[in-house]
Amino acid sequence: MHILATGGTIAGSAPSPVDPGYDAGVLGFTALVDAVPGLRSVAALTGEQFSEVGSQDMSDQLWLKLAARVNGLFSADEADGIVITHGTDTAEETGFFLHLVVKSQRPVVLTGSMRPATALSADGPLNLFNAVSVAADPRAGGRGAIIAINDDLHSARDVTKSSTTDVQTFVSPDAGLVGTASYGRLRYFRYPTRPHTADSEFTVEGEVVLPRVDILYAHANMPADLVRASASLGARGIVIAGVGNGNVSSEVAQTLADVASDGVIVVRSSRVGSGDVGRNIEMDDDGLGLVASDQLNPQKSRVLLQLCLVRGLDRGLIQDAFYRY
Repeated sequence: MHILATGGTIAGSAPSPVDPGYDAGVLGFTALVDAVPGLRSVAALTGEQFSEVGSQDMSDQLWLKLAARVNGLFSADEADGIVITHGTDTAEETGFFLHLVVKSQRPVVLTGSMRPATALSADGPLNLFNAVSVAADPRAGGRGAIIAINDDLHSARDVTKSSTTDVQTFVSPDAGLVGTASYGRLRYFRYPTRPHTADSEFTVEGEVVLPRVDILYAHANMPADLVRASASLGARGIVIAGVGNGNVSSEVAQTLADVASDGVIVVRSSRVGSGDVGRNIEMDDDGLGLVASDQLNPQKSRVLLQLCLVRGLDRGLIQDAFYRY
């Protein structure tokens, strides 16, 4: 079992056990493991300090390096499962990226915490214990990337962060849990129904950069020049965090159509926390040349669109990919 420590709140330190302010990612891999009684009895552990960042600083470049490291460990048969400690802010994005580009059925489990390691009632140690238990369990294989946190197991495709402060922040609002973990006792409810990992068409092997895709947040009286600015600054794709069913104003819709006709791929997602974004319902996607995100929120739509652009898919095939993944 191999642990890749990337930083985050789980490795954070605060001035006192009850201070809400803290520095993320300052504690190393060894300190994380030593804080969890009995962890080394769950599995034979190896690990490394992959990075030391708060997950707000997770980047495309770190994603590419992380995917290469995970795939390398599996292909060299150096790990039966991998645990990634990660900040909670962007764990769902990193998880979904790995869900699509890791080429193994072996378990990949992300975990983190809402409270720093030095906090009163820190949640990180038990989350790490459960994550290692999942990664060491053969039954976890074939489920894609899993986020194990606060006794719940989520598919990285479906999970999202729902609260800025609540320990029970992660939810899978439409699909529900993959399973639960209670002090290493594991229950599984389902497998993801859409392709992932070894069955995914996407790969980033040999890639050194991902295409720029911007997310624009829709709101009442949204200015259309935001769309033009994004396109002019080099975005190859734009994801709209639309109102309701991925909607935007008539003015913005026309501007989206204009940049789409110039080759920018535009995906309509929603700023609403759950539900589908349907094609040609309130907006004429066919006429405007847009893609509907189906079930993916804006941040995950960005990940999938980047990978579609890496593959060189056209708009029609990208729409198919959003239906499949």
